[in-house]
Amino acid sequence: MKTLYVTDLDGTFLNREGRLSGFGRRTVQSLVSSGLLFTYATARSLSSASKVMEGLDLQTPVITYNGVFLIRPDTGEILEKNCFTPKEVERIQELMEKLDISPLVYSIIDGRERLSWDVTRQNPGRENYLSRRKGDRRLRPLMDGRGLYDGEIFYFLGVGRQDELLPLQEAVKNDDRYISFLQKELYQPEYFCEIMPAEATKANAIRRLKALLGCGRVITFGDAVNDIPMFRISDECYAVENAVEELKAAATGVIASNEQDGVAKWLLENGVIDGNAEIGRKSGFRGRTRDI
Repeated sequence: MKTLYVTDLDGTFLNREGRLSGFGRRTVQSLVSSGLLFTYATARSLSSASKVMEGLDLQTPVITYNGVFLIRPDTGEILEKNCFTPKEVERIQELMEKLDISPLVYSIIDGRERLSWDVTRQNPGRENYLSRRKGDRRLRPLMDGRGLYDGEIFYFLGVGRQDELLPLQEAVKNDDRYISFLQKELYQPEYFCEIMPAEATKANAIRRLKALLGCGRVITFGDAVNDIPMFRISDECYAVENAVEELKAAATGVIASNEQDGVAKWLLENGVIDGNAEIGRKSGFRGRTRDI
């Protein structure tokens, strides 16, 4: 029975600086080369995830934007996508304007993935978020906000203080057309309010990928509340030591933290091919720990 291994990235597979250690990279690449079915499910785009995962040659499709896209990491081919309907976009636009929130809007325009925002409505959190994406071809700055809601929209992101974003989260959290999360930004003091189509979840994308690959089991790794849905559909699920308590309570077990390469170490000791061949023993690879 084939097993699919799926990890979250930030706070789970990556360290607190948003990077993959040399030990983690070498370890997982060796396991993947031996046949481990390994992938990631992240809130990042493929462009952003590919930068931090550079050096890992993954052949298994990956999950981006928390389940919006199921995509091939080598070619960028989108296998499946989930976008908002026009009426769903209209509702979010009404809420944003009522609450005086100017979001970052991710969409597909003329066949291209774009990130649009009103440059006249900046705050420190948005500026920091965008500064980490300088040179990104998706960027679509707008001088007056017109055109902000163009295209096939698949992701809204509000960045700011918790008190500013909480009313938005409260307005959509019980609307079954949307999936939303409000949580502190991992590397900065600001909060993020993410809004996605209801079908765009890590759990749904993992189910589709599991079927596509003909896997019988799924094992997942995470650190935050938005990982709870994928934990619920997993055969086994592991929270890193630095995970929130709510996720730990839903986990099969707790492993070493992201700073200690918990996911890579667990895979090295427990990863299997076809349900019977333990990777660590089969490959003879034990990795070097000096980069931890």
